Amino acid sequence: MTATEPTEKILPSPDYVQSLARGLAVIRCFDNRNQRRTLSDVARATDLTRATARRFLLTLVELGYVATDGSAFWLTPRVLELGYSYLSSLSLPEVAQPHLERLSHKVHESSSVSILDGADIVYVARVPVSRIMTVGITIGTRLPAYATSMGRVLLAGLPDDELDAYLEKLDIERLTERTITARDDLKAAILAVRADGICVLDQELEAGLRSMAAPIRGASGLTVAAVNISTPAARYSLEDLHSDLIPSLRVTATDIEQDLATVNR
Repeated sequence: MTATEPTEKILPSPDYVQSLARGLAVIRCFDNRNQRRTLSDVARATDLTRATARRFLLTLVELGYVATDGSAFWLTPRVLELGYSYLSSLSLPEVAQPHLERLSHKVHESSSVSILDGADIVYVARVPVSRIMTVGITIGTRLPAYATSMGRVLLAGLPDDELDAYLEKLDIERLTERTITARDDLKAAILAVRADGICVLDQELEAGLRSMAAPIRGASGLTVAAVNISTPAARYSLEDLHSDLIPSLRVTATDIEQDLATVNR
């Protein structure tokens, strides 16, 4: 095909509902970095006209999924209802929560469980002890997998071809001066996690934050989720993480695996 020839477009199926797709696009254009958007912002992010974006936004306002002050729009907690049925069907959040509570009570640090969704991790269970990140973490929060301890554990659990495809498409951003940005170095770090069965991340996501994560495996032996502990970097040395926190983290991962196996029998 020459540069002047038109690119063939893939037509949607006859059952495709464009208005639903557009409404979901409006919801998805809000994220951690764009929690509040103007009408113009939403129109640009979704490739919709201002008039169309306005209709979708005002419909979402009436339904209670979006709030507005007249000039800006933002999502409301009701949006979590859209994913609640999926998360509940996994049984993972309910199984993991009491284990996270015991873990956090024991080590006096925040703990979480997440799953992999595309290039991101999604938090499905969490016990916050204190806020140590500039971004507030709640159920449903998404963060880039490559720069998180749970993300690297989940990526380490992928088959080689899926991991290579992920790395090939990845748009790596330097989030701190410690963030690994070279693809070869990132792959090496992920493969090291696969070999060790644990990931320790030192201030790659946010300066002053260290975290460690372990895989949660299903009955098939495949990694289905990850559990972590996060702590201020000044509180523990890297050596202390291995002696004081990681043993409890490993025990928690095993306990969650055993309960999931019981639930899924």
